[in-house]
Amino acid sequence: MASFKLERRNKIKASIRKNVSGTAEKPRMSVFRSNKQISVQIIDDTKGLTLASASSNVKEIADAKETKTLKAEKVGEQIAKIALEKGISQVVFDRNGFLYHGRVKALADAARKGGLKF
Repeated sequence: MASFKLERRNKIKASIRKNVSGTAEKPRMSVFRSNKQISVQIIDDTKGLTLASASSNVKEIADAKETKTLKAEKVGEQIAKIALEKGISQVVFDRNGFLYHGRVKALADAARKGGLKF
């Protein structure tokens, strides 16, 4: 069962990555969601560099007794703050094969509210 889900996500991921690519002006914001954590990276695909990253593993987010969706919102706010400090205001959103629903959507909405445009 698990391998079927992973294969399905990898197919979706490949079809997304076929069309989505990050540049220096508009980098790619890639989200990874596990069962317990969520992380996001802002990537320049032309150079192969990670420009910024945020995760729910950070002590102040991980120690909070909140739902996973609220933690995802905090990660979205955090990545928006870090990106704006580094001069990144526009990104291309890469949901990485996950459904745009729940924690992924909460992270994206919080990043938009924090000032990122995508």
